[in-house]
Amino acid sequence: MKIMKFGGTSVGKPERMYQVKDLVTTGDEPTIVVLSALSGTTNALVGIGDALSAGDKSLAKHRIDELHAHYKQFCSELFRSDMAMKEGEKIIQEHFEFLAILLKISFNDAISKDILAQGELLSTKLFYTLLQELQIDAVFLPALDYMSIDEYSEPELPKIREKLSALLAKYPEKKLFVTQGYICKNHRNEVDNLKRGGSDYTASLIGAAISASVVEIWTDIDGMHNNDPRIVDKTRPIAHLSFDEAAELAYFGAKILHPASIWPAQQFNIPVKLLNTMQPEALGTTITANVQERGGVKALAAKDGITAIKIKSSRMLLAYGFLRKVFDVFEKYRTSIDMITTSEVAISLTIDDISHLEEIKLELDKFGTVEIDHNMAIICIVGNLIMEQQGVLQDIMGSLSEIPLRMVSYGGSKHNVSVLVDAAYKNQALQSLNEGLFDF
Repeated sequence: MKIMKFGGTSVGKPERMYQVKDLVTTGDEPTIVVLSALSGTTNALVGIGDALSAGDKSLAKHRIDELHAHYKQFCSELFRSDMAMKEGEKIIQEHFEFLAILLKISFNDAISKDILAQGELLSTKLFYTLLQELQIDAVFLPALDYMSIDEYSEPELPKIREKLSALLAKYPEKKLFVTQGYICKNHRNEVDNLKRGGSDYTASLIGAAISASVVEIWTDIDGMHNNDPRIVDKTRPIAHLSFDEAAELAYFGAKILHPASIWPAQQFNIPVKLLNTMQPEALGTTITANVQERGGVKALAAKDGITAIKIKSSRMLLAYGFLRKVFDVFEKYRTSIDMITTSEVAISLTIDDISHLEEIKLELDKFGTVEIDHNMAIICIVGNLIMEQQGVLQDIMGSLSEIPLRMVSYGGSKHNVSVLVDAAYKNQALQSLNEGLFDF
């Protein structure tokens, strides 16, 4: 059985849903189709939630009405029979009546998660109705019946495997299943989600749970590129990446792949393919455990919204347990560290989550002088065993000779060299590295 996940742009227009229908009905292998919300929907739902949170019910209603009109138009263009049209309108009415009810009750975090779930619920129900209209045999598989996270927002893979296997066992003769990405139930049995981009994560978790033959991630570009095509003049798709390389690129900003989505597939050695819905004939990118080729930089990625923290203390740094005490502060506030460098008198590190920055700074102040720099960016340079390649670091530094570097991380991974720059230099850094490291 294989997994085919389609992102928002892949289902964002009625004609694209027909393209997805063609792709998922090609071949004989049983398939689980994972769908994101229609493009733009999640942002619109976030806007509705923000308005309700702020107590601006007039603005919330306006945004609900706008989104409702969009779905009515989408439905009118998607279906061709009166029966399917009525079913589509019924689905849309049901979900927007739910949103309208929220205008009359008090807002809370649980309601916020319910709002965000509407996008995936709508897209999958509409797509399933399209399959029924076209007399394509399929099973609707609600993600909320099997996808769950624990109190730390971590997926409960053993439970997911048990529940999903039991559901699939009910339909031994069926070959096509439709389910939602992104959404799940939490440890309180409330509707929750796997965070932005979580549909990729869903696909990988399902793949791991059922030992799928492959997890296919379908988007609107032909695989992972060697650099950001929105910023850099010349880029090219990468044919093959290892799990480690792909994980580094996803974590450090490659938008095509959710950072957490590699782990489940890697643990169970399930190939992941990044493919283009609009150009299904393109080879895309295949991610597997091993790559045969050696040498050279393969790709760059940039992670925005980085905050750098420097703790300087000539009295404490050489003291036994000092680093542990610093790390304990970040563990206490569940804030992950991206990069870290040390000197005799200072530690510099970066974070991308500043929700507890004030509390963290107060505790770090006990250890020494704390300096904080906002609006930074991490540039990640990834390749297969690039640490073992002569001249790679020299080429990287030469390409960045005109750009001030705040931090450099080299040696933590065999596949990655990372540099920290002011966000104002990010685009220039990506372009300079592209010219200095790749031969076009």
